[in-house]
Amino acid sequence: MDIQLGRFRTVRRAYGIDEIALVPGGRTVDPAITDSSWSLGGISREIPIIASAMDGVVDVAMAVELSKQGALGVLNLEGVQCRYDDPNPILDRIAAVGK
Repeated sequence: MDIQLGRFRTVRRAYGIDEIALVPGGRTVDPAITDSSWSLGGISREIPIIASAMDGVVDVAMAVELSKQGALGVLNLEGVQCRYDDPNPILDRIAAVGK
């Protein structure tokens, strides 16, 4: 089912996690023959995880490790990790608030 988006563009309907219900089926699927890999544009990953572009969730080290494991970590380009050459002093100041 396509949805009209503007005058010249259509998009497909997508569903959120709270809009679907998974129920056990009559068949058993062997996990060894399943494939949960995915691709988006020119990016292909083995694990269907995209970590949020939030400073509190993904830093540079976490994004690198997620990539090594086959997932995708997205950095917030407006966040602390990308805004400063050395974010550690800023992160230390943030952590010291409220102590």
